[in-house]
Amino acid sequence: MKTLFNPAGSIRRRLLWLLLIGAAVLSGLLYLSVSTVARSAVETTQDSILGAATIAIAEQLRGADDGVEVDIPYTAFSMLGAVGEDRVFYRILVNGETVTGYDDLPLPDTTPAGLTPRYYSHPYQDMMVRIAAVERPVLVSSRSVAVQVLVAQTRTAQDAIVGQMANRAAALGLGFFGVAAVLAVVTARSVVQPVNSLAEAMGRRGPQDLRPVTRPVPQELTPLVAALNGFISRLSGALTRTETFIAEAAHHIRTPLATLRAQAELALRQTDDDATRATLRGVIRSVDDSARSASQLLEHAAVVYRSDQRADDRIDLAALARDIGQSFGPTADLRDLTLAVHTPDSPVWLTADRLLVETALRNLVDNAIKYSNPDGQVSIDVDQSATHASVRVSDRGRGLDGARRSHLTARFQRGGNVGDVVGTGLGLTIVQEVARAQNGSFTLSDRTGGGTCAELSLPL
Repeated sequence: MKTLFNPAGSIRRRLLWLLLIGAAVLSGLLYLSVSTVARSAVETTQDSILGAATIAIAEQLRGADDGVEVDIPYTAFSMLGAVGEDRVFYRILVNGETVTGYDDLPLPDTTPAGLTPRYYSHPYQDMMVRIAAVERPVLVSSRSVAVQVLVAQTRTAQDAIVGQMANRAAALGLGFFGVAAVLAVVTARSVVQPVNSLAEAMGRRGPQDLRPVTRPVPQELTPLVAALNGFISRLSGALTRTETFIAEAAHHIRTPLATLRAQAELALRQTDDDATRATLRGVIRSVDDSARSASQLLEHAAVVYRSDQRADDRIDLAALARDIGQSFGPTADLRDLTLAVHTPDSPVWLTADRLLVETALRNLVDNAIKYSNPDGQVSIDVDQSATHASVRVSDRGRGLDGARRSHLTARFQRGGNVGDVVGTGLGLTIVQEVARAQNGSFTLSDRTGGGTCAELSLPL
């Protein structure tokens, strides 16, 4: 089906994107939060172990008469080694002078406050190390001296633990995003489901069903339903006014023309003046042309109107063809034409708008009679297949003269070989409109030996 509007994006797709972007942002924030907390927790744990080792070393320092005795306990390094395979450095200073350890290990910017460790990070030997520093007084020869203890450790194990925690945080974030994506799809589908249900309910309506929409809808769709009901009400009123106008126009146009023609014929009988009689004959011909044009214009308007307001019923196409053939019998006799109707013995039932089909057949037969040569034959043949019923109207008239069907079915277009015959160029247009409205087809072709074959095919 042809789309008559330009969709401005999809609500479901837009909502889905918004939910997915929100889920992605939340997943990223979850990853950053978990990673930050994990890094902080690991650093705090590592600092606590490093500080405990430093304090253990500082507490084992003893003063003597000739200096400070340094006895580094095994437990201090065992605590640091339990975390991972990191390198450990230490430095012990007495009154600012290194007595043991790595004398180039960086000192803290400020002096530590007793046994409360001061932590800082610093590059050392092309590595980033974490350093804990404490200071305590030691009595040497009854004199208090300040002893600083520095213990440094590389961050390999800490970075590995932080990396593992980051990977787990990433997996958690991806899992959260996956669950959120599924929920986003379900949510988007659930949100637009009432709109789809409303569209399906409206799509199932027939062309004549102009009842207001009473289907329960969410509160957000109430303005849409109210606007739709208002449009249906206005459309129903416009269609009613159109139907009334067509009926009144047909009456107000045909009646004066018929009266004018009757008066002209009466005047023609009453006058003996040749010039007046010629003028009256011209008036009668003009009135006939006007009546025919008005009749076909009104028929075309009625067909266009009925195309959207079809009143489908079960009709017998064979019986309808016989009735039309019988009604055109006198017209064919006036042209010295033979009108033959061939139909199956059994009824040919189909579901269609009787008025539309009858109008189309009348125009086909009228065209065949109008453009046939005298003493010719017009045939009306009804056939039926498994899925379609067709009516062929054949004549031995002037033929199509090379004109294309698309040209002949256009409004007010006529063939190049019928200029001397009165016509409006709407007859085949009406047939084409009926075929389209009934989901059928209409074809025109030249007959072998001269003439035209017009076939209207309709689905059963």
